[in-house]
Amino acid sequence: MKRVLITSMAILGFIVTSSAQNKGKIEIGLNAGLNSSNASTGYDSADPSIGFNFGASADYYFSNSWSLKAKLIYDRKGWDNDLIQVSDQFDPVVRYASTDINLDYLTVPLMASWHFGNRKNWYLNFGPYIGFLMNAKETRFDSDIKESFNKVDGGLAFGLGVKIPVSDKFKVFIEYEGQGGMAELFKYNDYDDTIMNARSSLNVGINFLLY
Repeated sequence: MKRVLITSMAILGFIVTSSAQNKGKIEIGLNAGLNSSNASTGYDSADPSIGFNFGASADYYFSNSWSLKAKLIYDRKGWDNDLIQVSDQFDPVVRYASTDINLDYLTVPLMASWHFGNRKNWYLNFGPYIGFLMNAKETRFDSDIKESFNKVDGGLAFGLGVKIPVSDKFKVFIEYEGQGGMAELFKYNDYDDTIMNARSSLNVGINFLLY
């Protein structure tokens, strides 16, 4: 994972330094969205869970076509139809019940954003993200299970969106955003494969031109 993240940061650095002479505007965005997430090994995945996200972003333009975008997102991830043991040590039969897993992260993506189209209102984002686990609960008994998970997540973020101008300094946007985790999700994993977060979302928001 470190090699991929370092490569992504190097690409971002190249884009910034190669177009730094074309300093442009700064845009601030606010958004909310609907998440679909699960835990995945890359070839097998848990049942998806529906969650939410809300966040803020800042775009610094280095040219008409390129900007550097940073986001701060409160992100609900997880998966559905997991199993939790409900029998105790005095019960000779091990019993399980179905439960859902909710993981709340504070996620920080740092992405290059390519703006295209006749009016540059379409954009494509890509770059690394880091996520910090805030809460972890299972829904059957509303139990805190945060200690079972690593506190830091990381991977690659990407997205595709369109901005709809309302005025010279105000736009509404719609975007699809994905995150592919590259870090082990659990503190203790008895399987040979790495279990990672996977999340996609459909977001709507507003953008303000600051400069």
